[in-house]
Amino acid sequence: MIVFAPVANILGRLVLLLGGLMLLPALLDAAQGNGNAGGIAEASIITAGMGGLVVLATRGALRAAFDTRSAFLLTLGIWVVTPLFGALPLMLGAPHLGFTDAYFEAVSGITTTGSTVITGLVDLPAGMNLWRGMLNWLGGLGIAFIAMIFLPVMRVGGMQFFKTEGFDTFGKILPRASDIALSLLGVYAGLTLACLMVYKAVGMTALDAVVHAFATIATGGFSPQDSSFNAYAGAGEYAGAFFMAAAALPYIRYVQMATGRSDALWRDPQVRSYLVWLAVAVGAVTLWRVLATGEPLEPTFRVTLFNIVSLLTGTGFGSGPYVAWGGFALVAALVVGVIGGCSGSSSGALTVFRVQIAMAAVRMRLRLIGSPSRVEPVRYAGRAVDSETLNGVMMFVTSYILLIGVLSVALTLTGIDLETSIFAIWSSIGNIGYAIGPAVAATSTYDQFPEAAKWVMIATMLLGRLGLLTVFVVVLPRFWRG
Repeated sequence: MIVFAPVANILGRLVLLLGGLMLLPALLDAAQGNGNAGGIAEASIITAGMGGLVVLATRGALRAAFDTRSAFLLTLGIWVVTPLFGALPLMLGAPHLGFTDAYFEAVSGITTTGSTVITGLVDLPAGMNLWRGMLNWLGGLGIAFIAMIFLPVMRVGGMQFFKTEGFDTFGKILPRASDIALSLLGVYAGLTLACLMVYKAVGMTALDAVVHAFATIATGGFSPQDSSFNAYAGAGEYAGAFFMAAAALPYIRYVQMATGRSDALWRDPQVRSYLVWLAVAVGAVTLWRVLATGEPLEPTFRVTLFNIVSLLTGTGFGSGPYVAWGGFALVAALVVGVIGGCSGSSSGALTVFRVQIAMAAVRMRLRLIGSPSRVEPVRYAGRAVDSETLNGVMMFVTSYILLIGVLSVALTLTGIDLETSIFAIWSSIGNIGYAIGPAVAATSTYDQFPEAAKWVMIATMLLGRLGLLTVFVVVLPRFWRG
């Protein structure tokens, strides 16, 4: 029998915390006297009040057993419930969105997708842009916590590989979840502070530096500028590319480096492949653009580097007219967007680890065609991958590709053209945030999408962030038996 009280208690605590954090943008707007503080404060009171009531109603619940099914429910609850309350400031304060648009924006923020339905971001009250950045930052932190603590236990998409003793990630270096959480928080906050300081040094305003730093380290992509990073072309693009790339690395490696393992990053096969694939993609698109257009090398390289890093990490910041670069650049965008960053970070999509496992499985099968009697296991990081992990990875990859096709068709049924539908689903399921296609060309936002299309994208963003199989497991009748 599933015990709901512990899950409800944790969700209540998170909602209570969310309500308290809403006071920060309320105070900023109050200080600026722009008339928006009251709406955010009202949202804070409602959110904190609801969270507090749930905590009181379930006090003592955490003494009950917290099993794997509870972990599934908690993970689902975090990404579905917290955006409901995160949307309140957007409804009660400027820009006074309706429920669908506000929930879309909050889901996009907390899942670190970065897609938006708001035009005129530069005219929003400062507190509201700060709140959007905070949604990104809190979502990225939550994603990293779940990826490192819950998903290996839940055995989702092959992530059980990361809880085995031989991988030297859990159990040996950081034996307790609380240790992992505290160490991760330190790394995450440290990266954010460093990024903020660099952004301020390259000329960003205080608000832009804070919001962009929050969104960068969360690989979230929300910006207080309608033109995203175009306002900070030059040094800002190099700084953004560096910190986006750093944010998509496994956070546990930073922790290991801080504890004396100076080679922890380079010894990780994920990191090596991630850097090589990034270099190949940037080099190929840069070379193609220089040869095709004769553009100067440095600005071409800089803008290409920024956009490819943004796509690969699933951040979603934009710089320059990427869509206008032509077919080769769009194909490169599709490929790197499907791959994503490293497992154990806030990046979305398939992640480098799963792509590596899938490629190793394909290579093994090809070798078996020539030598059918040969017995050779799929290997990763120097050791054999067990069948359960391999099957989990292959199921995840297959489901991911299949869902892009199915959900793209579903989006066309709402009246959206096929090109825009494919890119919208690709962007949503990979939590990338880029808006590409005729239906979004005018504003690079989804404000003109019909409500049905927005709900398809909301469901897709949640599916992508929840790891697909988490949702599928919870809806199965077998999950609720016993």
